[in-house]
Amino acid sequence: MINLENVAFSYGGGNLLSEVSLRLAPGSFHFLTGPSGAGKSTFLKLCYGELAATTGRVTLFDRDVTSLNRDEIALTRRRIGVVHQDCQFLDHLPLLANVGLPLTVADKPLVQSDVMDLLTWVGLDKLTGALPPSLSGGERQRAALARAVIMGPDVILADEPTGNLDWEMSLRLLTLLTELNRMGKTILIATHDLNLIRQAKSLVAIRVLRISKRRLQLAGADL
Repeated sequence: MINLENVAFSYGGGNLLSEVSLRLAPGSFHFLTGPSGAGKSTFLKLCYGELAATTGRVTLFDRDVTSLNRDEIALTRRRIGVVHQDCQFLDHLPLLANVGLPLTVADKPLVQSDVMDLLTWVGLDKLTGALPPSLSGGERQRAALARAVIMGPDVILADEPTGNLDWEMSLRLLTLLTELNRMGKTILIATHDLNLIRQAKSLVAIRVLRISKRRLQLAGADL
């Protein structure tokens, strides 16, 4: 689905990532760890075509990213749902419209009942008319997850999705992500929260990766 082969990415005159290789297989569940500034967010951006590798090869659904034009990249990204750490919404639109926005952008019909089903799934069905500034951090992150899956993507990439949440809300979000994985979705979560990873191990089969010294490594069993 997503494949990186010997990828490097340079930033500010030096390599942030070097000799990175990874294959995200259908239905797999990966965690990505590493210290702040190690390149976790950059790695995710390489995985959905937001950034281009300096060297190496990135393929998305068997297509080399360098062979895709702008429209093809946009179409490919519809198959990848992204949950950003600092999720952005349009503050003047109610929650229901914000979650359905990817459908509007893609010129697809916004079926209110489908959006409501998603909001019910993430526990926000009572807040459909709420404006984003009134939402708590946990509500915003669950809304961001609902928006990320509204197009029915094959892959979910999440960048520190629980970074600003308390433990109870982190577990709630993790439960939603594991449910998606059991439905066959491929999941990759970048996080520094080792407790979250330990909890995930009790729920689903996961693989833990670590960025260290610019390279991607399989983390040990000490997590």
